[in-house]
Amino acid sequence: MLTEKQNLDRQAASPEGNPSAPRRLLIAASGTGGHLFPALALAEQLPDYQIEWLGVPNRLEKDLVPAKYALNTIAVEGFQQRFGLGTLKIIGKFAKAIGSCRELLKRGKFNGVFTTGGYIAAPAIIAARSLNLPVILHESNAIPGKVTRFFGPWCQTVAVGFESTTKLLPGCQTVYTNTPVRSQFLAPEKHDLPIPDDVPLIVVIGGSQGAVAVNKFIRQSAKSWFDNGIWVVHQTGENDPDVANLQHPHYFPMPFYNNMAGLLQRADLVISRAGAGSLTELAVMGKPTILIPYPFAAEDHQTYNAKIFVDSGAALVFKQSELTLEILEKQVLSLLESPEKLQQMSEAALSLAVKDSAERLAKLVRQFVE
Repeated sequence: MLTEKQNLDRQAASPEGNPSAPRRLLIAASGTGGHLFPALALAEQLPDYQIEWLGVPNRLEKDLVPAKYALNTIAVEGFQQRFGLGTLKIIGKFAKAIGSCRELLKRGKFNGVFTTGGYIAAPAIIAARSLNLPVILHESNAIPGKVTRFFGPWCQTVAVGFESTTKLLPGCQTVYTNTPVRSQFLAPEKHDLPIPDDVPLIVVIGGSQGAVAVNKFIRQSAKSWFDNGIWVVHQTGENDPDVANLQHPHYFPMPFYNNMAGLLQRADLVISRAGAGSLTELAVMGKPTILIPYPFAAEDHQTYNAKIFVDSGAALVFKQSELTLEILEKQVLSLLESPEKLQQMSEAALSLAVKDSAERLAKLVRQFVE
């Protein structure tokens, strides 16, 4: 419950002190699709809010955000593991970022902040709370990140993508919302690739950054799949030096594909990293999946994400360090030769989906940023 003074402060912060003016929300989400796509899905549910974005230069948000929302950028980065001269520079940038966020919030007369975590969340949270503005934080991973664990208690609420995450956030007010997906995943259109309707299709996704190690496995395994009439669409990311090494009429490599919802609708099997955003989309689409968690993810959180899907029967998981070409080739062929198994995995994936997650999250924002 807000005090009388806080209510007066927030009314004064609205345009011309008018409490009936549209609420202004700053969304702090940066870097990867896992941070950006859930925030974009939330924003779609708040058409009556005036929304601006906080990001960093030269990250994915520069391509995805400006067409819809004003993008503000600050220079900030994660802390290094060992203390040194580089750490001091990062601390200096961090302090400057807090000041920039505070000035932006005051100048823009924002009523609150929503963030999906990551290192951009820290200066946004500190700045907002120093101005008595509410903050809603969404944590999509099963294992919450350091920023979420440290700054979660500063926020009005922490929305979580997995119910089990709540017990890992003592001192936080948590609400289970799952992770929002963009509206196109709820009513997907058909893809536009020249793939016959009657052939088995594998879709490979490495997340918005791609996955070079997974890409190598796919290219080396693909011949055995082609020999069995299987087609492959391979989202390679933009940083794969060997992207042109495989050419085949049944193989479609591309750095990024805009209509991923339509493509996943057509897929018989997906091979993927285990980022929370990708997993949520796969659950909503009901897709059987082979997961290869990114082994260097912070605190191995992708392995914990994957375990929830494996335990439900929606996916198979393989550590990258233990995966071999023979295992991957045989597992794919075995699954595609077993429609019953694929159907069971599909139903298990759908059981994990929360299709109104964006609406749940928007309701929280409306509760605190009013």
